[in-house]
Amino acid sequence: MLPMEGSAPDSVGTRSSWLRCYRCWSQNLEVQVHYEGILKVDTDTAEAVEPVEEVQEAVVQCLDCMHDQPHLSLAFYEEDGRRISRIEAVDDRWERMVTGTPWVASCTVTVEGDQVESCSGPEAADSLAFAAFGDHGTREFFTHVRFHKHEEDGQIVVHMLVELYARSAEEATDVLEGAARGSLAITSLAEESRPPAAADDEGH
Repeated sequence: MLPMEGSAPDSVGTRSSWLRCYRCWSQNLEVQVHYEGILKVDTDTAEAVEPVEEVQEAVVQCLDCMHDQPHLSLAFYEEDGRRISRIEAVDDRWERMVTGTPWVASCTVTVEGDQVESCSGPEAADSLAFAAFGDHGTREFFTHVRFHKHEEDGQIVVHMLVELYARSAEEATDVLEGAARGSLAITSLAEESRPPAAADDEGH
């Protein structure tokens, strides 16, 4: 687990407002870091010397409900000659996800067939969700692909149930429209209640 030190950015107010799980509001978080170690080589001895860690991806996760936190990211700073790792709120996402409520949409997204890597087998659901909504469909949204249909013109229509967090129906619609990688049609949009743990938290 990496340290969460330093003060919050001024643009997002106090840390207690955003440094929490967007689903259950727990502040019991950790960061999972994936990196590739690059070993420098000493040309005189041919020995590998101290590695330089290049971070490829860092995912903040809630230890209570085990969900990833797409509204939080890991940033690195140089302070007083040392490297600091610090959690930051994603400006365009944190308030909607922490203060909003879950919305469930029944929708279709029509995409070009070559956007879908696989439409059968165990990877089909993730592949179709990514084709429809990109990273939103694999990180921020909870997606359930009901079925898909191949059109004669080579396009694929993906029928889905999507859960996302927003502060209003209008915002939920805007987020879905902004994330869709093809033609979006929403057939229904309903607001759900938050998990019970959220109602007990006063730091919101």
